[in-house]
Amino acid sequence: MTNNEHQHQKNIQFIELEQHSLNRTLRTITLWVIGFLLFAWIFQHNRSFLLLLAISWLFAIAMDPAIRSLSDRGWKRGRATGLVLFLVVLVSIAFVGIFGGVLFSQAASLVQAIPSLVTDIVQWISKTFSLNLDPTTIVDKLNVSPSQMAAWASNFAGGAVGILGAIVGGLFQILTTLLFTFYFAAEGPRARSLIGSWLNPTAQEIFVTTWDVAVKKTGGFVVSKVFMAAASITAHSIFFAVIGVPYWLPMAIITGVTSQFIPTIGTYLGILIPALFALFNEPVSAIYILIFATIYQQFENYVISPRISKMTMDIHPAIAFGSVIVFANLFGAMGAVVSIPIAAALVSIVGTYGQRYELIPALREAKEHEALVE
Repeated sequence: MTNNEHQHQKNIQFIELEQHSLNRTLRTITLWVIGFLLFAWIFQHNRSFLLLLAISWLFAIAMDPAIRSLSDRGWKRGRATGLVLFLVVLVSIAFVGIFGGVLFSQAASLVQAIPSLVTDIVQWISKTFSLNLDPTTIVDKLNVSPSQMAAWASNFAGGAVGILGAIVGGLFQILTTLLFTFYFAAEGPRARSLIGSWLNPTAQEIFVTTWDVAVKKTGGFVVSKVFMAAASITAHSIFFAVIGVPYWLPMAIITGVTSQFIPTIGTYLGILIPALFALFNEPVSAIYILIFATIYQQFENYVISPRISKMTMDIHPAIAFGSVIVFANLFGAMGAVVSIPIAAALVSIVGTYGQRYELIPALREAKEHEALVE
């Protein structure tokens, strides 16, 4: 075989090898694209169920400290989980029984009052800034017309009958949430052992550490936020009722929930809504609300928060706010509520296994200078 023939043979082999590599690459890309499209299709058609699983998981890890305490006293984990879940449900039913009628009736009135509030705000802006704004057009653009609000309000109206109808309408979701909450809490250790049995010893150690860190940090975060939200709701509801703020109970719930579960702007957004309603009903009440909110925020920052800081973890405001936006786009309002606890779990895992290196002199000096400035 001559040199030319030998070179020609090598070229053919090279081309065949390149063709084989190209075909394999194309098959891999095709499989990845198909897998991604399949995942996107499943996700799109099961978003509500995935959100339900996330809520159940958060409930489960929030109950974990109480369950673990009972387990340490000799209780079987299933019985301990059942007792804790029963107590949670009992407290929830007691709350609905005591405040449900007031809450739903006020919520119905609040929804019906939204068009009037928007109209008042538009008229005030037009008068203050000499603008020619049509309140009716803006109300229609925002889809908050009286007819639309009346349809929404019908979901809340009716006192105990309305509550019963809402419970019956969402009975499947409630039972499903409770069922998965029970399984996540009761079968957690068994599921951890089962998953660990599929991994090699090194991976098992990483998996167990990740699991424990996520449950401990996220559970503490959820418990602390729920406690602080409950304290905020209680304080604001009492104050709103005393000064005669319209719809004081739903307003207090909005203030407490948004201040704890929506980062950065949640505190201001939570107090802005009741302040606006009070402003156009009794202007001096809006001033009282702002003063009380400022005082309570300081009390929360310097008295309540430090006492439970050991239970929770710090999350950078940008990460928290970004997680709220992403989960709100994917799952709506409830997605925004569960976004920060899930972000807390991811941050705790990254913080545990994220590899860090010693800073070079220039970066170390910049960090020290920044610390001195702060």
